[in-house]
Amino acid sequence: MTYATSRIHEEIAYLAYYFHWRLEDVLDLEHHDRRRYVSEASALVRRSEESQ
Repeated sequence: MTYATSRIHEEIAYLAYYFHWRLEDVLDLEHHDRRRYVSEASALVRRSEESQ
């Protein structure tokens, strides 16, 4: 199974934006680790929006 290039770019942009990580740092992550960080960042954003 392949992973869509557009999805990888989306994950990189998301993590770079919210965690201020460099492209190289995000690309160095294993797939499951990158997905986990995307989920964690998403949860932080949701909690932040709910508290406003």
